[in-house]
Amino acid sequence: MWKKLRVVWTIPELRSKILFTIGMLAVYRLGFQIRLPFIDPAKVAQGTEGGLGQLMATVSTFSGAGLDQITIFGLGIMPYISASIIFQLLGSVIPSLERLQKEGETGRKKINEYTRYATVALCVFQSWFFLRSFVVGQEYVDKSFLMTDANGNMYLPFSWQIVAVMTMTCGTVFLMWIGEQIDEYGIGNGISLIIMAGILANMPMAGYRLLQDFKPQLGSTNGIGPEKLLLMAAMFVAVVVGVVFITLGQRRIPMQSAKHIRGRRAMGGQKSYLPLKVNQAGVMPIIFASSLLLFPKIIIQQFNSMVATWEETNWFRQAVLWLNEALEMDKFFYNLCYLILIYFFCYFWTAITFNPKDMADNLKNFGSFIPGYRPGKRTADYLEKVMVRITYVGAGFLAVIAIIPTVISAALKVDYTIAMFYGGTSLLIAVSVAFDLVQKIDSHLVMRNYKGLLEGN
Repeated sequence: MWKKLRVVWTIPELRSKILFTIGMLAVYRLGFQIRLPFIDPAKVAQGTEGGLGQLMATVSTFSGAGLDQITIFGLGIMPYISASIIFQLLGSVIPSLERLQKEGETGRKKINEYTRYATVALCVFQSWFFLRSFVVGQEYVDKSFLMTDANGNMYLPFSWQIVAVMTMTCGTVFLMWIGEQIDEYGIGNGISLIIMAGILANMPMAGYRLLQDFKPQLGSTNGIGPEKLLLMAAMFVAVVVGVVFITLGQRRIPMQSAKHIRGRRAMGGQKSYLPLKVNQAGVMPIIFASSLLLFPKIIIQQFNSMVATWEETNWFRQAVLWLNEALEMDKFFYNLCYLILIYFFCYFWTAITFNPKDMADNLKNFGSFIPGYRPGKRTADYLEKVMVRITYVGAGFLAVIAIIPTVISAALKVDYTIAMFYGGTSLLIAVSVAFDLVQKIDSHLVMRNYKGLLEGN
């Protein structure tokens, strides 16, 4: 392995791509530490200790954002991902966008231009909503930036609110630019690497908390004993093995090409396989499910402060209090909604990215067919049925992975921050992006007649 790594650094083009990618990610992490100018760090540290802060930290991890720390990269890359999905959806219902998608590189550049404009619009809306409902509402602003009205109430001037919206919007646009630069001049998928960098940057802190809570006595009730540490290590290995197995898992459908005559020779007739990924949606369903559950929690928090002075027998106050408690991350109702949304987004994302009719038409055009099924509609129906079945398995795997941190935290009495980074979704994202990165490096090595990193000696 060390010999292969030395080979990677001896190839000038590959070395420059890797160094450029590392440099861009370093710039991202530097900006991640810069808070908005009027934020009081002490108040942020106190306010993000509760359930809402825990949820914000989780969503920030999945989107490369800094929502829990209110930084200039507070929105992360999520608005760009949301805009991309919106245009993928519109491409299936708007004929002009569908034609652009089929025009190749020219159409792709035009759609990317529209996506950037939509990203800016989403950033302005989301940053304003985040500022009004979370920052100002939770009183995270330094008092030196506040002004007093005629009634003696303190408020943040509108000019500073505009500055905050513009800063967070520019931060997301800059992250989008970094991702595109990595795609063009670096190696790997820029957006995925930004999310992965955010996860890996928080893992040392989770490890430090793990060491702080470690107690060498067996059966310790006020910390993490040796038996809990061994169990967590075993679960860590099991999750990594499961992630690798499902990430690389495929359903291979036998396929055969038709024979045809060229000159005096018979061509075609070979047997091959059509690989369908078990986890076609990747980690996107978990990211969207976590983000979607964030908004009800914020809204319920606002209602909770509004009805605090109402009578205890009021039915609306009782409903708000129940929802506020039920939407905590360790409650059954929250996790049930989480699982339902994961299954929904798994099928939703697969329906967007996988078109059985187009695949059946491509097989027909290239003279290939699936034995036992007539080319055309019968083949498309068969592919759709297979994809529905394997998507159910992939969604079940993602659901288990997403619930593991909550189970570890509740059963072993471990800090959720530790459980989240050393098992579950964060591990899934890190392993998936690492596999993609290794495959990109392998492609450069194979072109120069070297063995890939994952190949045997």
